[in-house]
Amino acid sequence: MIQTVVKRDGRIVGFNEEKIATAIRKAMLHTDRGEDKRLISQITDYITFKGDAQMTVEAIQDMVEVELMKSSRKDVAKVYIAYRNQRRIARKAKTRDIFLEIIEIKSNDVTRENANMNADTPAGMMMKFASESTKPFVDDYLLSSEVQDAVRNNYLHIHDKDYYPTKSLTCVQHPLDKILSNGLSVVHGESRPAKRIETASILGCISMETAQNEMHGGQAIPAFDFYLAPFVRASYIEEVKQLETLMGVNYSHLYSKQVDDFVKQPLDLLSGDERIVQHAINRTVARVHQAMEAFIHNMNTIHSRGGNQVVFSSINYGTDTSAEGRCIIRELLTSTYEGVGNGETAIFPIQIWKKKRGVSYLPDDRNYDLYKFACKVSARRFFPNFLNLDATFNRNDAWRADDPRRFEHEVATMGCRTRVFENRFGPKTSIGRGNLSFSTINIVRLAIECMGVEDKELRVAQFFAKLDELLEITALQLHERMEFQKTAYAKQFPLLMSSLWIGSENLSSNDTIASVINQGTLGIGFIGLAECLVALTGKHHGESEESQELGLRIVTYMRDRADEFSDKYQHNYSVLATPAEGLSGKFTRVDRKHFGVLAGITDRDYYTNSNHVPVYYKCSARHKAEIEAPYHNLTRGGHIFYVEIDGDATHNPDAIMRMVDMMDKYNMGYGSVNHTRTRCMSCGYENADALMQQCPKCGSSSIDRLQRITGYLVGTTDRWNRAKLAELNDRVIHE
Repeated sequence: MIQTVVKRDGRIVGFNEEKIATAIRKAMLHTDRGEDKRLISQITDYITFKGDAQMTVEAIQDMVEVELMKSSRKDVAKVYIAYRNQRRIARKAKTRDIFLEIIEIKSNDVTRENANMNADTPAGMMMKFASESTKPFVDDYLLSSEVQDAVRNNYLHIHDKDYYPTKSLTCVQHPLDKILSNGLSVVHGESRPAKRIETASILGCISMETAQNEMHGGQAIPAFDFYLAPFVRASYIEEVKQLETLMGVNYSHLYSKQVDDFVKQPLDLLSGDERIVQHAINRTVARVHQAMEAFIHNMNTIHSRGGNQVVFSSINYGTDTSAEGRCIIRELLTSTYEGVGNGETAIFPIQIWKKKRGVSYLPDDRNYDLYKFACKVSARRFFPNFLNLDATFNRNDAWRADDPRRFEHEVATMGCRTRVFENRFGPKTSIGRGNLSFSTINIVRLAIECMGVEDKELRVAQFFAKLDELLEITALQLHERMEFQKTAYAKQFPLLMSSLWIGSENLSSNDTIASVINQGTLGIGFIGLAECLVALTGKHHGESEESQELGLRIVTYMRDRADEFSDKYQHNYSVLATPAEGLSGKFTRVDRKHFGVLAGITDRDYYTNSNHVPVYYKCSARHKAEIEAPYHNLTRGGHIFYVEIDGDATHNPDAIMRMVDMMDKYNMGYGSVNHTRTRCMSCGYENADALMQQCPKCGSSSIDRLQRITGYLVGTTDRWNRAKLAELNDRVIHE
């Protein structure tokens, strides 16, 4: 006798014989002879008692077909079979339509889900085919029923769900010194350790490219200046040795000579050892510049993931005060300022300046001059962004100014905002660690469902009850995905689990990664705090102190629950201010269809990213900072602060410095400035004229605006999805 039924989505439900009777009845009503109640009862009873204890929907329907064919009502069997075929075709139609849109390179939310991916190329199309085929498999076979319901009903979004079956992790901060000292081994060969700055630069690129193919998220280098600094000295020694050969003189006493700064200077008035040293310095600086230029060019041209996108890469730097480290920083910034190709702005790597008191905070600090230069570069090229190491939550008591490896105790971030620092299971560091996976909850939908409650206190209380339930489901889903990831073998990630992930050096190729990945984090993200607050209070947090107070209560509650989940599951849970791209429109589109157009909530094509003040809300940069700053301490899985400025920022680097000072004043962790940069798509010419219609250099009318989307730059808005384009058009200037 049938007791339970396995549905097509994998859920197991109780058997309901009336569904068989209803299906047969509908088929009969579409025939000339009409309904036969006796036959309906006869077939239903037979299948109910003859079937197995647990059967699939398809198996039950097969039995219905057989019994109808055995009966005198062949006409009913024909209708029933035809209906099943129609339903089967309908279920496949959605996938077929998506595939056709990929084939026809249509611009839609599927093909423009990631603005960094060119889904129009053959490799990009293959990635989208694979992605759209894999997601239903995950839904049907890898998610528990309550998680399936949350996803299906638009409460929860699992990021990188198409990579779920691969067991891959999200991102990692590369301990590049290991690669540079030991070399690296990839599938088809090995690379020797680096000896000079050119090789070190190339190995940095290869490391990030290789790891990108093993992971579904971004790659970052946490201390780019510290890692490459030794190779400046090595290159300098090489240049001195070249002069030894040329001059026939032993200059070995100059190999370790202290140099205050590696800066090019004329040789005209110099003589003796002083001339030799400066000549070697000049040659070294030229080599470092070429190496940094090559690094940037490579990170904008080498491709990963089947060749359809450049590596999503980030580099952190700014705190190495040695002459060699300063040389790396200066030449990196110089090359960035000059641009790539025809002088256009480099999209990658996302560059992040680490600002710290005693290092680059005041004019007397050793790296203050480089910090000013970084602001000048950012005013022209958008990068670097700025990471505030002095924020209370970014400090590490182990940091010492005289420690040559102090970078191990400095927080580093990914350009998109992902932050990994605190650690229950090892050292407090960003290095060799990353995010394992993250999922985002739709707090707007929860709030909309509570709008019918007239009493405000009861409305808010009901919201928190719903939020609590959804947080439990999200934490469970992340735990279940991590347990699945733990079953992967180290050999599945040849570079990541041999040289990059902390503790991976203890693994053999056939060991699972279970013993080391607890060093990573699980992110509970959220989207649409502004719209959530409008639903609950009538106003968002940028326009109401009451709403701001409630917003902080909501995110604080999420943070506290994340701590409880860390205790319960013994993982590193954190709250993430989600960098929603495709998701910002997906959540809204489904909610609007279900609830209709709600003013200030579903009346735009997107929900506001995480805890940001809405991009369309006119306010000062200071007010925006005051509102958003408190959320940075609560969202330690990652956050970012944006300011939009008007005019030609290249003539106003002080505006960048004021923003960074504001970050320090309000205890913010990470931020950047958006400004106008218009690009000719034909020749690469750029300027700050937002109204430019024709290129003054080549005459082309193919003009686009260079813009930042969820933390990274995109060279053309052609690859933006509809929701993010709507958000871009709504952005206002912060005075």
